[in-house]
Amino acid sequence: MSRVLAPLKSVGLDGITMASGDGTLHRCHLLFASFVGDYPEQLLATGIKFGECPKCDIEADEMGSNTAPYHLRRLREVLDALATLDEGSMSFVRACSAAGIKPIIHPFWEDLPFANVFCAITPDVLHQLYQGLVKHLLGWLKAACGAAEIDARCRRLPPNHHIRLFTKGITGLSRISGTEHSQICHFLLGIVIAVHGLLDFLYLAQYPCHSSETLQLLDDALGLFHENKDIFIDLGIRDNFNLPKLHATRHYSYMIMMLGTTDNYNTEYTERLHIDYAKDAYRATNHKDEFVQMTRWLERKEKILRHDKYVNWRLAGDVESEPHHSRPPDMTFRRLQTMPKHPTAKAVTIDRLVDDYGATFFCEALARYITQLRHPEDPNPLHERALEILARDIHFPFRTLPVFHKIKWVSVDARGHGNATVTLDSVHARPQRRSGSGLLPRRSDTVLVNLGVNTEVVSAGIEALRVGQVRVVFSLPSKTLPLLFPPTVQVPSHLAYIEWFSPFALAPDRHHGLYKVSRSFLGGAKVASIVPLSKIVRSAHLLPNFGAVVPREWSSDTVLDDCDTFWLNSYLDRFTYYIFK
Repeated sequence: MSRVLAPLKSVGLDGITMASGDGTLHRCHLLFASFVGDYPEQLLATGIKFGECPKCDIEADEMGSNTAPYHLRRLREVLDALATLDEGSMSFVRACSAAGIKPIIHPFWEDLPFANVFCAITPDVLHQLYQGLVKHLLGWLKAACGAAEIDARCRRLPPNHHIRLFTKGITGLSRISGTEHSQICHFLLGIVIAVHGLLDFLYLAQYPCHSSETLQLLDDALGLFHENKDIFIDLGIRDNFNLPKLHATRHYSYMIMMLGTTDNYNTEYTERLHIDYAKDAYRATNHKDEFVQMTRWLERKEKILRHDKYVNWRLAGDVESEPHHSRPPDMTFRRLQTMPKHPTAKAVTIDRLVDDYGATFFCEALARYITQLRHPEDPNPLHERALEILARDIHFPFRTLPVFHKIKWVSVDARGHGNATVTLDSVHARPQRRSGSGLLPRRSDTVLVNLGVNTEVVSAGIEALRVGQVRVVFSLPSKTLPLLFPPTVQVPSHLAYIEWFSPFALAPDRHHGLYKVSRSFLGGAKVASIVPLSKIVRSAHLLPNFGAVVPREWSSDTVLDDCDTFWLNSYLDRFTYYIFK
């Protein structure tokens, strides 16, 4: 490290001329500002003993407290201790001990200008939160609730694009990766309604932009966990919470204000390079004298990549690209809803829609929707008796409909172009079908539907949103449109048959902050209607209200029909968390 950072000694003091993106030359002073690493690497860099905080002087037996006072380590005292090396070994060891560090000889940061290694230690979302606190939390919940019950609930969660279904449970997993811990966090609160303060902290810490308000929410979430953590001591699961990774969460707000959001220094990015530069390269060798082969393989891959980019550039010709105006990150979520060009099933009878897709009241719902489009002057005729009377006179000039089994949302770049290769979300509406001698169950995902006038979900608020279950996605045959609607009516190209859940309450549950929903019934029948596909905002995930013991006859395929009440999963992804928390 000393050799790598040696150029910073002169550049930090004298500066260097560098050009910005617009070609303007600036005099820049490059400084050592952050050290990104896991806990052992932080201790190695700072010289702090194991079990202590590499940033502050808090006592090891007070790390479990959220109120114990602490001070950042004083760099001047540490540098003075390091300077006693020439006074003899014993004096050097005693001086380092008094300064709170190990006797390290000439650390790499000793001579760097304006560098403070203790302030440079950054939060580590991967190892401190996912591989640290979440890993501990899973062990505590396993001891509190029992492995059998937790695994039974995992196997009975409804499917979703963002949810990985652990069909064998999660308590028997070994060597869980950070990605798997992240996947577990998406539904952890639905398995055990407890300590949601830690999950709130985890999601808030990963916001792409912060304000004074969000940083206060971050501290409040941490305080909420500390207020409730004693339950694990009362149950005999823990004796104390003197964990360095738990104490590190107290530094998050300060470090975000100092160095920016945590995505600037997340070790997950560097850990990912292990696959590209080490694992893949090693697999390409014959496992003998591998370092030479790995180096040669990486060099060839880089040359091929550069040549491929050059060929694509020449093939593109002199195409002037649009000027790109950079913008700071914000909390907007740009995505584009896409549908396949051709339907999954070209001609599905209405009887099959009812029997195989589960669209029980499809004809009635479609008749009401056609009547609504014919009478656009009525703002909300859904439950009016006049609508029912008019809908009885609707006759369908078709016997089959084209049906789609999937809705996708793809990413949108800063210029508004969709990237079809990156699927951000999807919704499935598949029928039950035979496979061999068995019958594969249908899949009807739940979605968030915007029933308000404002198309911007954040501005519209949760009062404009409602949860529904998509049974069928279809289109009306173009040849039948003149027979159903006057020429002035604009008919959406894609429609969805949706069974509704109850509207959201004014406030979430005070214990865990989730919104409770249940099936909407009218006269003992499920309430359903036809909505344009553009009204569907994104997928939604419902956590069944399992009760004390989950019924063993439930399954992941049928739990949406078996269970009566649900909790909306606010931890599905960052977008859902931002809207509902």
